[in-house]
Amino acid sequence: MGLPRLNSQQFDRFHDFIYKKSGIHIDKNKITLLSNRIRRRVNAGGYDDFDDYYRVLTSTAGADELAGFLDAITTNETYFFRTQKQFDWLASDWLSEQIARHRAGERKRQLRIWSAGCSNGSEPYSIAICLAENLFRLRDWSLEVVGTDISAEMLNMARKGSFNARAIEEVPEQQQRRYFHPPTENNQRQVRDSIKKLVKFQQHNLMVPLAESSFDCIFIRNVLIYFDRESKQKVVDNLLNALAFGGYLVVGPSEGIYEMLGGLERVSPLIYKKVTATSRTRPTTETRGRNS
Repeated sequence: MGLPRLNSQQFDRFHDFIYKKSGIHIDKNKITLLSNRIRRRVNAGGYDDFDDYYRVLTSTAGADELAGFLDAITTNETYFFRTQKQFDWLASDWLSEQIARHRAGERKRQLRIWSAGCSNGSEPYSIAICLAENLFRLRDWSLEVVGTDISAEMLNMARKGSFNARAIEEVPEQQQRRYFHPPTENNQRQVRDSIKKLVKFQQHNLMVPLAESSFDCIFIRNVLIYFDRESKQKVVDNLLNALAFGGYLVVGPSEGIYEMLGGLERVSPLIYKKVTATSRTRPTTETRGRNS
């Protein structure tokens, strides 16, 4: 007989543990979803029940299980060029502005973009395709897309760069031929090395600062839906600290962080520009050096 659903006390224990480790807040109405995901970990590990699994997970011996547990409770469905208008803006208006700033002597030939909560890699690879489509305008520029996620399993999938037809259905046919290998027998499409080399992946919890130089643009989309206000504020502080003065923050419609974006100016729906240099600001491209 299979395990029943989590009872209220068990749900509260797991809820508090998940919140402590990731900042993700799971509503009580998600008890069935959480039960199903934890049940798979219980069965896979041969634990007696939810309580046995919780005891091991929260013990010193459960450190190795933590990554798999967080993988199990993280929602990861995404696809290429989700919210197409934002990628159109990146490839046109945003790139044109950065090139104009370089010509005016205001920045180096260097672009760094962060995909925060990148899941299976479709978002950072979409960003990389936008850059690749503009290489004729970005000759001799240093280009880097950083994709981070809390899930080691998702990052492994992202590094492989293999996607099914559904994930790339928004990619124009010409770009599919240019940036993906032909379909395999099981209809998977592999990202070409020309795109992979523009992206690096690393595991990261958004609740802590990212140990990287400042970014010219940060994407945070469809990630914070399960975070409560306190956790969202902490994530936003970390994002703004990582965003260069004059940089852009691209958000999803479900983030619920709009009132937290002090120092940013709304330039279009879901796109904000950092116009105030606060004490949290890291050294920007301008202060690190002029044209190379």
